[in-house]
Amino acid sequence: MAKVSRTGRNRNLETLLVMDKSVKIENQAVTHEPRKMIPGQGLEFSNLSYSVPKQQKKDGATITKEVYLLNDLSGQAVRGEIMAILGPSGAGKSTFLDALAGRIARGSLEGSVKINGKPVSASYMKMVSSYVMQDDQLFAMLTVFETLMFAAEVRLPPSISRSEKRKRVFELIDQLGLQSATHTYIGNEGRRGVSGGERRRVSIGIDIIHKPPLLFLDEPTSGLDSTSAYSVVEKVQDIARSGSIVLMTIHQPSFRIQMLLDRITVLARGRLIYTGRPTDLPTYLSAFGRPVPDGENSLEYLLDVIKEYDESTIGVDPLVLYQRDGIKPDQVARTPIPKTPKTPNTPYRKTPASQLFSLRSQPFSTGNSTPRLDAHYNDDDDDDFDNSLERKIATPKHFHGKHRAKFANPWLREVAVLSWRNILNIIRTPELFLSREIVLLVMALILSSLFPNLGDDSLKTVNRLLNFYIFAVCLVFFSSNDAVPTFIQERFIFMRETAHNAYRASSYVVSSLIVYLPFFAIQGLTFAMITRYILHLKSDVIFFWLILYASLITTNAYVMLVSALVPSYITGYAVVIATTALFFLSCGFFLKRTKIPNYWIWLHYISAIKYPFEALLINEFQGTRCYKGSPADLSPGPLGNLNYSPEHNKFVSINCTLIGDDILSSMDLQLKNIWYDIAILLGWGVLYRLFFYVVLRFYSKNERK
Repeated sequence: MAKVSRTGRNRNLETLLVMDKSVKIENQAVTHEPRKMIPGQGLEFSNLSYSVPKQQKKDGATITKEVYLLNDLSGQAVRGEIMAILGPSGAGKSTFLDALAGRIARGSLEGSVKINGKPVSASYMKMVSSYVMQDDQLFAMLTVFETLMFAAEVRLPPSISRSEKRKRVFELIDQLGLQSATHTYIGNEGRRGVSGGERRRVSIGIDIIHKPPLLFLDEPTSGLDSTSAYSVVEKVQDIARSGSIVLMTIHQPSFRIQMLLDRITVLARGRLIYTGRPTDLPTYLSAFGRPVPDGENSLEYLLDVIKEYDESTIGVDPLVLYQRDGIKPDQVARTPIPKTPKTPNTPYRKTPASQLFSLRSQPFSTGNSTPRLDAHYNDDDDDDFDNSLERKIATPKHFHGKHRAKFANPWLREVAVLSWRNILNIIRTPELFLSREIVLLVMALILSSLFPNLGDDSLKTVNRLLNFYIFAVCLVFFSSNDAVPTFIQERFIFMRETAHNAYRASSYVVSSLIVYLPFFAIQGLTFAMITRYILHLKSDVIFFWLILYASLITTNAYVMLVSALVPSYITGYAVVIATTALFFLSCGFFLKRTKIPNYWIWLHYISAIKYPFEALLINEFQGTRCYKGSPADLSPGPLGNLNYSPEHNKFVSINCTLIGDDILSSMDLQLKNIWYDIAILLGWGVLYRLFFYVVLRFYSKNERK
């Protein structure tokens, strides 16, 4: 049997695929050729450059050098087509996509991005576009339908009825080929859900539910098998054909996927190597002097040529100059010399590019090469397309609208929709609530056995009461630590959804509080009821519950704030535990206010444990309740030197060693009104929430500096 070479197999495969695609197009009576690029139409980018400082060592000294991740990129993408951004690893593909999508901080990016010839700001770009990230950040316990329905609720205006939104969601599910997974959970490592390809299509669906004029996708086929990858790009092609401008990065696509791409932009070292149709590559490379060998994939061959030049003594300059100015390399530059290894004794010196090129007075261009932006265009034959393009994306509805709202829905509706999603997540992941509830219930029973009969009027009970209350407050604070990993995981979803104005940061902050308020109430009531009646405490049970309730609200706000500031849950745990320990130390139990050094006194007043601890003591001891026994029973203990209240002398005659107010005075409590402590405690909770909002609003952004 004759053997078929790999080259022959590739050639046969390409021939069969081209024939299959031609038959398919002929049967459908539909043809789609990439349109000529017309200045002033679609998305244009000119002279985009982006650099970052990088420290290097030279002659034993550290110097800072600007390294260009993007270097003078210009081009155009038009409606109805996919423009794929390709290149070897480190070429700057994702950076380039971020630059076009307005995800690079203001002032860091040079050059201009225009829509229909008009410059646009980064904030406006986010209003008219969607960005699908490489990682699929989704809620595991929502179904495919619920995930897309939520996107419809926040992305589509309230003028569209709920039934119409449901209809659009089902149409999108059909378009993305997700019919069999409609009511399947997204899933995660712990619960089986949709497949990787379906998950990627759901991520795309979230960002196209409102039919954005511009769609950016970062590596949509990453991590998928060839069949799933082809299916995803096929759906992306359908989106483009529906009238959107689609730009996506992709790493070395298969030949089948290449057949779906209308235009490609190839980068290397942040510089433009090629832009045009994939079918024009063979002619382009032949004119450059590197014809594609028979049976080779032209795009793969171009990437091999780029690697060859990149690893040579002249770098990718010949490819860049040829694309930009049409300057053909001479015979020497067509076969670049590999770099020689560096040694301490024989450093190499790069040959100047000027010695390796034959400069021509006129730029070189091939008959089928893609016209450059600065070329002269004759658009007489494309009037119909130009008019439809103008009607589709140049109207105020899509671009440059004078009255376009930044957000699709009013604030209250966003709060309602986000609350609905939070409730679904809590119901489907009951461990989020039950873990805290069980911890507080079990600890309440354990404490009731460790501190029996706290209703006794002897002085021996005073220290036990103080120990019980300080531990109760700390237990409440530490029970909220599980919010650290929960929010850090959710933070990435928040960043993705708000990057292109799905909803406001303020509505997210408020909805997360509203949903958890009843759960905090139940948790506080559980602990208060069990300990109050088993231990026979003298405190008022309503005030006891209110103090614990306010403590849970405040500590949750504090933990959320820390989680928004730290990069990982490990760091978050460390910060929360360390600061809670400081709050515990300075709350007035171990060190009274008068015993704390002046330079640390501020820590006493910002301690979130100080106020609930004081409120619990006031609730238990305030008044003239009599405690009998020997003062020696109080030592050792937190009371220290006794400070008697003005009412003390009235009860000495009846053999009353201390009254409740004496204990409060000895603990150096300044405010003896429970409502003051609760108000201050909740005030800290509001302040933490406000800081949390500021961090989310201004610092939690998917944006390069």
